[in-house]
This record gives sequence, structure tokens and C-alpha cells, in this order.
Amino acid sequence: MKNLSLIISLFLILQSCTNKHEAQKANVQKSNYLDYSDRDDKLSGGVKMIPIQTTAGEFKVWTKRVGNNPKMKVLLLHGGPGFTHEYLEVFDSYFPKAEIEYYYYDQLESFYSDQPNDSSLWSVDRYVDEVEQVRKALGLNSDNFYLYGSSWGGILCMEYALKYQQNLKGLIVSNMMASIPDYMTYANEVIGPQLPVAILKEIRDLEEKGDYENPRYSELIYANFYPEHVLRMPLEEWPNPVNRAFAHVNMDFYVTMQGPSEFGVVGDAKLKNWDIKAELSKISVPTLTIGGAHDTMDPKHMEWIASEVQNGQYLHCPNGSHLAMYDDAENYFKGLIEFIVNVDMEQAK
Repeated sequence: MKNLSLIISLFLILQSCTNKHEAQKANVQKSNYLDYSDRDDKLSGGVKMIPIQTTAGEFKVWTKRVGNNPKMKVLLLHGGPGFTHEYLEVFDSYFPKAEIEYYYYDQLESFYSDQPNDSSLWSVDRYVDEVEQVRKALGLNSDNFYLYGSSWGGILCMEYALKYQQNLKGLIVSNMMASIPDYMTYANEVIGPQLPVAILKEIRDLEEKGDYENPRYSELIYANFYPEHVLRMPLEEWPNPVNRAFAHVNMDFYVTMQGPSEFGVVGDAKLKNWDIKAELSKISVPTLTIGGAHDTMDPKHMEWIASEVQNGQYLHCPNGSHLAMYDDAENYFKGLIEFIVNVDMEQAK
């Protein structure tokens, strides 16, 4: 009798395991997230070079798709200006599990795209127009299109929403303020004084002389400012995607638009007067702003942006700096993914 009971128990356990395995197999088979069989970019691994029309002629920009999801597609706008998509490659560790389709994209003048070195094309409006051309080429629309921007990419996000929000399903502004003058004030009055007095004085003396190409300037910024407010890790531990993005930066473009470093905007940088605070209330699309406690940008300002737009929320990263997707990754991606999924669920009702 005992043997019969044991046999029956073993059978039930095996049957349960089989049923569980079949259920898991069925769930895997239902998902076509990694099915690229009907995609025209299959043989290029998701890469497309997209033609962009400008006043200086036609150029091509680099994009790369990851995954399939008809309702959640995120176009990633990198920072700089003049950096690359590379530092956003950390998304590979989080978005696929959530089955979010996403697109890397190097803006014109960035490493993987054409680099005409034409400063007449270096304006916010021209880049917003470029984003719209990329959107059309990728077939993104208000049923599925989430626009994400990090730093300078956040400027483009907000400006894009002010002009084209009818095309958006959701907007994500990561680690970017709505005013460069306010950013400069924060850098001078809050971030700067956190540096040792002698270090800050030497940095400011070099900036006053315009001696940005002096190796000492880069040394001071990288050793004292970046590991505290750009990415809170020792420089020798910075992840490979971040190092590649810094190695590939287009410095002429970056300096012309932003200045020589992330330590505020100095000199005659083109962005120094950019400010859209008064226009934020026009943005009605669901919006997430993200800030880090140790950011180069004021986290309170980024929380304020979320209160100014019509349908906003704020994600705070208590351990994060400007690249909070690295030094506070778990908080960052948990909140970001929840936002995208929740917007999708709300609009599906």
C-alpha cells in the first residue's frame, strides 16, 4: 500500500512539473518579441541608416532596433550634443525582459552617423525636425511611440513634444532641466561649492582664460567633478559603453553647443540662453521626468517639470548622478519600465 502511495505521489509530482514546463513553453511561444523573420532589417541586426533632409543636403543617421512590440516602442535620444547611443547600451539589460521594443539612434554629427561638420545645422529646431524624420522612417505613431531623451536628448524631447506631441504616446525626460540659465545657476551656486576651494578656483581661472584645451582643465574636471556628479564610480570602473561614448564624442559640436564640460555652460555656447519653462504647461502627453540626487542638474527642478506639464510624474534616483541609469540602475529602470507599461495599460482601457 505504501509503495502504491509513493508511486501515485511521484506520478503527480512529475505531472505537475510537466504541466508547468508546458505552460512555460506556451508562454515563450506566444511572444514574438525576438521574432525578426518579417522585419526588413533582419540581416543587419536591426540597423537602418535613415536619410535626413536638411538645408545643406541629404545625410544619413544610424539607428538600431531591438525587439518587437506593437504597443511599446521607445526611441532613445542620447546626450551631448555630440555623444553617441553607446552609453545607453545598459538598456539591453532591462528593456528586453519587459518586452519593450527600443531604438538606438546616433544623431547627425555623432560617431555612427554622417558628420558633415556644418555648424549651420547645429540648432535645436533642426534636430527636432531630424527626430520627426526618424520617427516617420521607423513607422512610429501615437499608438506606440515613446520618446526618451537623456541630458541634451531631454531638450530635444521637450521641444519635440511642444511641436509634435500628437505623434506621442509617452514622453521621458531623463536628467535634464527646462532652462539652461537655471542649470548654470545650479552649477555655480550648488555644485561648484561642493568642490575643494583650490580645485574650483583653478577650474574657474582656466575657464576665464578660455584655456579649455589645457590638459590640466580636463584633468581637474574628470578627476574631481565627473566621478561625483556624472557617474558615481571611480573612473577606472566606468562601464565600457560609457567609455566608448566619451571616446567617440564630437568635441567641436559639443563645445559649440554646450561648452567644454558638463560643469555648466560657459562662454558663448549656443545653448546658453535656452529656456522653455513658460511653455511646459502646453505638454499634455503622459510625461515622466527623472532626476538624481547627485546630478549635474537640479533634481528639484526636474520634479517641478513634472508638476508643470499637464500629465506628469517624477522619478527620483537617490543614489543617482547624471548617468543614473548606471549608478542607480535598479531604481531607474524599475520606475521607467513601470511608467511605460502603465501608460500602455491606461490607454488600452
